[in-house]
Amino acid sequence: MIRQSWINKEESVPMVSQCLLAGVSRATVYAHRHLKGDDEMDLLLCRLIDEEYTRHPFYGSRRMVVYLNGLGHQINRKRVQRLMRKMGLAGMAPGPNTSLSHPKHKVYSYLLRGVDIIRPNQVWSTDITYIRLASGFAYLVAIIDWYSRKVLSWRLSNSMDAIFCVDCLEEALRLHGKPEIFNSDQGSQFTGNSFIDVLKREAIAISMDGRGRALDNIFVERLWRSVKYEDIYLNGYSNMRDLLIGLTKYFTFYNGERPHQSLNYSTPGQVYACGQGGGAKIVDKFCKEEKSEVITLPGQRRPAAYNLGCEA
Repeated sequence: MIRQSWINKEESVPMVSQCLLAGVSRATVYAHRHLKGDDEMDLLLCRLIDEEYTRHPFYGSRRMVVYLNGLGHQINRKRVQRLMRKMGLAGMAPGPNTSLSHPKHKVYSYLLRGVDIIRPNQVWSTDITYIRLASGFAYLVAIIDWYSRKVLSWRLSNSMDAIFCVDCLEEALRLHGKPEIFNSDQGSQFTGNSFIDVLKREAIAISMDGRGRALDNIFVERLWRSVKYEDIYLNGYSNMRDLLIGLTKYFTFYNGERPHQSLNYSTPGQVYACGQGGGAKIVDKFCKEEKSEVITLPGQRRPAAYNLGCEA
């Protein structure tokens, strides 16, 4: 690797001569540069996918291929699927292979359909989102209180392992007590024993989104939209340190200063503290004028897009 760094394509000495002098195979040098180019292209594609997914979270890999091809990037669906898996993304529409769950982990039922959320700490939920950096990427996990929309805790990681999710959960429990119900998707970070055992230890009822039904966790999805449009995309963080500082400031603003329309323009912190002015409900019924806009498939739970007061 050290000898490879001696090779400089800008030098007047031919590449062949440089490789001979350094004792490095030309194939190794060219392969290394090709790999670096692929990595840079993957980062660009991930940025584009992240932006489009934030705008249209129902886009799966097929639509994403069409979108990227329209921008002039001629890539196939297999590559898009690989990048979306890496980012932890899946289209919201029901369909095969949209879950990132572990085949040996138990999946729990969804408990929140039609439930009135009438007090703080009744329901918490969590999710992970991908965040682009100038050179690289990071993953953000957060836990939110459904009644007040308050972000109770959050963590950053450069990998999608379960450790930072468990740390986030433990911090929320330490600072805010415990909820009656905890909801997540079926990702392996949340179905693994390390995460589930904490919930069982605290005697918390476990709820999980229906397979492919990202809108069952609508409040965290809206949080990600707010975080990205109001902070991430505007600041273009270059590294994890800057991202950590920036998100610390943003979540302080989000909880304590940002008024929410669905909370009658109070802040999440105010509503969580006083226990008034919040609330939520994921409904399973639709009025007549909405039915024409909703597509349902046999055997699938209806989408939760038309819930009451679901603004982040």
